[in-house]
Amino acid sequence: MRVATIKAGSLVLLAMSSIPLAGALQAQQPSYDPIIVDGALPDASTMVKGPEVKGTIVARNGEKIRVRTADGSSTDIAITDDTKVKTSSGLFGGRSKLGNEALLNGLPVTVKTLQWEGGLVASQVSFRKGDFRTANMIRNGTEQQFAEQTAATEALRGRMGDIDKYNIKGTTNVYFDTGRWQLSSKAKSDLCATASQAEATDNALMLVVGYTDSVGSEEYNQTLSEKRANSVINYLQQQCRWKPYRMLTPTGMAESDPAASNDTEEGKAQNRRVSVNILVSKSVDGL
Repeated sequence: MRVATIKAGSLVLLAMSSIPLAGALQAQQPSYDPIIVDGALPDASTMVKGPEVKGTIVARNGEKIRVRTADGSSTDIAITDDTKVKTSSGLFGGRSKLGNEALLNGLPVTVKTLQWEGGLVASQVSFRKGDFRTANMIRNGTEQQFAEQTAATEALRGRMGDIDKYNIKGTTNVYFDTGRWQLSSKAKSDLCATASQAEATDNALMLVVGYTDSVGSEEYNQTLSEKRANSVINYLQQQCRWKPYRMLTPTGMAESDPAASNDTEEGKAQNRRVSVNILVSKSVDGL
């Protein structure tokens, strides 16, 4: 039996909205469920063809990767020595030649799979050369700037540690269709404009809070509000270049704190939102 585990991180959710905020704020930390490989893989010739999985690698450990698709679901896929790793401009070959370092977190991939009773095995993982270059640059940049970013994070925490009052420098709301968490073109434009505004604000942090209308169960709406918040977080960091260490832990508030009445369709549309708050501690505002 082979067992590979990534320990789940700790994610502290902040029950906050865009009104004046109180309580300790925790810098965002990634959180993944454990990846487990259980049992010996059978010979590839005995397996049947599985589904093609398109998405982004969000976790990698030993002989398994986790791919998150556009609908927010995650799939764990085993990698073997027979797995072919391919870019748009050529074939690298099996893992014995390239190694796991090609399968980077944040890399968009298309995975052809084989299926057995223990799950899915990758027969081929392909990605665009440009995407690999970008993911590699992000990884290298993170390694090079780790000490600098850690120092910046600690400085912010030190200056804000026991302070529970903040000035809100701006709030941007982006809106969603019923039951959806995908960003519209307008939402994407508004988010990058907000990131630019925050970048021009000294000592600014961002707090992202997701909401829903009253349609659906409490459990469903909680999950939906979290997915909306996470889609905003991902876009701000990946496309708008907002630094992760200046992002406070996102949270989903389901149908709490409605912006309008849920008795009308117009009101429900206003409640299907994510609020992006630009915050500055009063103790450092103006420094």
